[in-house]
Amino acid sequence: MSGIRSSLVPALRTPVALGYLGIVAAVSVWAAVDVLFVEHAGVSLAGVWAFLVTAPTSLLFVMLPAPLAWTGVVIGAVVQAAVLGQGYRQLNGYLARRTGPGTA
Repeated sequence: MSGIRSSLVPALRTPVALGYLGIVAAVSVWAAVDVLFVEHAGVSLAGVWAFLVTAPTSLLFVMLPAPLAWTGVVIGAVVQAAVLGQGYRQLNGYLARRTGPGTA
């Protein structure tokens, strides 16, 4: 468990992961405001955007009952932020090695 946590936390603290989590939070707030405060003559599809922003991981939870389906958005956001953050860290490390003092 500590191995997962020791690699997950630094990956979630990267600018790319934090930016992605900010986008997910903004879309989720927008969807919640739309559902709670905006009158619609028909059906609003604002809630679908939270699942689309965190797809494909969140789509694995769509068939569950409503409260559990929304945990897919949270899990999808964390999983994808960790993947983006780890990719950022690896690319950053690769570029640092490539442009280090020994390559000049």
